[in-house]
Amino acid sequence: MRNFDEFTITEAVLQRVAAAKDLRTRQISEALVRHLHSFVREIGPTQGEWETAIDFLTRTGQMCDDKRQEFILLSDTLGVSMLVDAINHRMPEQATETTVLGPFFVKDAPELACGADISGGMNGEPMLVTGSVADARGKPIAGAVVDVWHSDDDGYYDVQRKDAVAAAMRGRFHTDSDGRFWFWSIKPAAYPVPHDGPVGEMLEAQGRHPWRPAHVHFMIGAPGCEQLVTHLFVAGDQYLDSDVVFGVKDSLIREFKDMPAGIAADGRKMDQPHCHLRHDFRLKARASMRPAQAASCLTVAR
Repeated sequence: MRNFDEFTITEAVLQRVAAAKDLRTRQISEALVRHLHSFVREIGPTQGEWETAIDFLTRTGQMCDDKRQEFILLSDTLGVSMLVDAINHRMPEQATETTVLGPFFVKDAPELACGADISGGMNGEPMLVTGSVADARGKPIAGAVVDVWHSDDDGYYDVQRKDAVAAAMRGRFHTDSDGRFWFWSIKPAAYPVPHDGPVGEMLEAQGRHPWRPAHVHFMIGAPGCEQLVTHLFVAGDQYLDSDVVFGVKDSLIREFKDMPAGIAADGRKMDQPHCHLRHDFRLKARASMRPAQAASCLTVAR
């Protein structure tokens, strides 16, 4: 086969990839070729535009390191990450909705006792977070692992700040026998995603801003349940309707209630005002469980 043109090249490539031994690889490859070739035909790029596209992808890869993943950022800002999340997390009505992981999750956050302060000494309005974890039917889950992380009141995560202590504004907690957890930190602020690279250039060219509304990240896991990755967003934030990564859902918008000085909800005496975020999370049963098990996620000892 030779002498391909714009009308015959697609079928030729499809015939080549049909030799893939793995059926899933073949399915993905064929879909990629069909849609990519259709995209190219639709826009009819000049040779210079094609070279610009190759340069964009090259520089996107060059921006990636152990603290920054520009390709995930590209996926996020094009809505692909939320599309993948939606396809993989069709949640029952009772379960907490999911959203994107984001680029600032760090494995092996310090394990702390409930009530600990994770602010790392960063300046900001004190924030108490209280919550609980239960299965989709409302049965409390003891010993659930709750990872949390968020930005400071300037919109930066610890990995972005040279002056921040290690693991500031992040930590890992375990729910008590009643499925409850609580901790102190500082109220997060809205922030722009990193926009000093190729993705930032793309956003500017598209006439878009790089901002995300203020939020706190949660990753919650328990045996017998699907891992939950989600955020809780600050009600009233100006970017709720234009989140650059399309991650906002109405059920995840919460009041960070202003509280006066005095006794806080966890019994701590506060000599200054603070805010209080309260939310109860419900986990979806893992799909692979037997029907008898799926009625409730397994409760495990702390």
